[in-house]
Amino acid sequence: MLDIIKVENLCYDYIVTDENDNVVEKTRALNNISFNVPSGQFLAILGHNGCGKSTLAKHFNAILTGTSGKVYVDGIDTSDEERLFDIRRTVGMVFQNPDNQLVATIVEEDVAFAPENLGVPPDEIRQRVDEALKQVDMYDFREHSPHQLSGGQKQRVAIAGIIAMQPRCIVMDEPTAMLDPKGRREVMKTIKRLNKEQGITVILITHYMDEAAQADRIIVMDKGAVLMDGEPHKVFARGKELKAVGLDVPQVTELCEELRAGGADISAEIIFEDECADAVSKLPFVQKTAIAETAEIQHEIRTDETARLENVTYKYSVGTPFEKTAVDNVSLSIMRGEFIGIIGHTGSGKSTLIQHLNGLIKPTSGIVTIGGKDINGKNVNIRDIRFKVGIVFQYSEHQLFEETVAKDIAYGPKNMGLSDDEVNRRVQSAAESMGITHLLEKSPFDLSGGQQRRAALAGVLAMEPDILILDEPAAGLDPKGREKILGLISEYKRKSGKTVLLVSHSMEDIVRYAEKVLVMNKGKIFCFDYTDRVFARTDELEGIGLDVPQITRFSHKLKNLGVDIGNDVYTVERAKERILSLLEAGD
Repeated sequence: MLDIIKVENLCYDYIVTDENDNVVEKTRALNNISFNVPSGQFLAILGHNGCGKSTLAKHFNAILTGTSGKVYVDGIDTSDEERLFDIRRTVGMVFQNPDNQLVATIVEEDVAFAPENLGVPPDEIRQRVDEALKQVDMYDFREHSPHQLSGGQKQRVAIAGIIAMQPRCIVMDEPTAMLDPKGRREVMKTIKRLNKEQGITVILITHYMDEAAQADRIIVMDKGAVLMDGEPHKVFARGKELKAVGLDVPQVTELCEELRAGGADISAEIIFEDECADAVSKLPFVQKTAIAETAEIQHEIRTDETARLENVTYKYSVGTPFEKTAVDNVSLSIMRGEFIGIIGHTGSGKSTLIQHLNGLIKPTSGIVTIGGKDINGKNVNIRDIRFKVGIVFQYSEHQLFEETVAKDIAYGPKNMGLSDDEVNRRVQSAAESMGITHLLEKSPFDLSGGQQRRAALAGVLAMEPDILILDEPAAGLDPKGREKILGLISEYKRKSGKTVLLVSHSMEDIVRYAEKVLVMNKGKIFCFDYTDRVFARTDELEGIGLDVPQITRFSHKLKNLGVDIGNDVYTVERAKERILSLLEAGD
């Protein structure tokens, strides 16, 4: 099989110069990388934030060229500027945020943009656009405006725009990072179809282990170099090494590791729930029938209400053809000290709902009360409410702007009119909560992505809000960075006793940290209950386009094979305990 991409001893340095073009700083991002990508392969690239993945990807279609070494695309040296047209027609790029890639006001015009710039004849453009939209299941939306689409639909339109160029290779840099579970599934289905049915080479950069598991091959990067290169089963069997460089393994792979440690004879090379269920079902169980129902989990009953929504409805673009009800007659009570996870597909109303809690949005109808006060009442100072309800939006590091981390964290407390001593106390306390006290005098722009995220969070914590709302705080972070920031938030909540609302598309994160879960669907509350009760409703959640943890899907498949470990399995630890308890070794 011919290679479509060849990388030979590639090095790349990021160079900072002064006004006289003198080199001030040089950072090596790629260090002597060599590998080939056969035509038609589905390659996944994994690595922690800052390991060089995106830098490498930009070499594949000559956005960057190496400081030394070579990259060849279909035999063309990417440093040959006279062949850039051929290189970029061969290799298309799809980036993380679809909103940054859509340029037209109508879907089909957007898909036609690249072929037009390639000088393709109009009749052929029409044909290419229609075919590309059909390949990503977006043909019926060809006359829609892109801004009316969901995140997954937008990303599929962005992919269609690349397909219309008829590339032989598509490079995707975290294309699902901003999508809900349904959107992720849509994009992955599209990627696999293009690869298997159209023969297009796919290079996927991702932080999701379950996506990488679906590839033909995985390359793992660390410190600008290739650490591992192999078939997914072989790579994920090296779980300890992966975790040492800030990565993770699929939940079922981790389960098999835990079962092996517990004495079970099971393969270490398992990455899918089907094969895991099959392997586990063949273990020497003493009992394979349904286990006795576990006792009802005793939940802490909280009675001190801190926020309430009464019949809240919010409509966008009222009185226009684009009028839409984003939140539909929602009523709920939030108690002091609760850790609530909020989930729902893109467009379900999650973000609109949380913005009502500090007055960023005023309901079309209904009442929002914080601490017993109607926040939209005549005598209420909305500024005071916003000090009590802090919202940290997705990619919060974009909010950093001061000279030092300390000044950035101090900005909120200073605007509250606090004394210098109290401001300093709060800065230190918030920095300590986020583990960044050693970074206070640094520029926020000199920090890593994960450190910037924690600095932005500290700026909200310093105002000591009664309610902390987090909208996808771990979006775009690698597994280690995600675990770090969510662990710090959980510890802050435990120590402070504050109320925390966490919006997330990761069911694994919600299960791990939230005590209650609010599920939104089409602007309404689908359910609001304790976490174990919500995730026991697997079929209903999947029915509204949501996901459940991989370990939960595994437990259902295992039950179909005759081994019932319960309907409340949504952590690896619980699955391990239940399985070992039924084995001879655990008797």
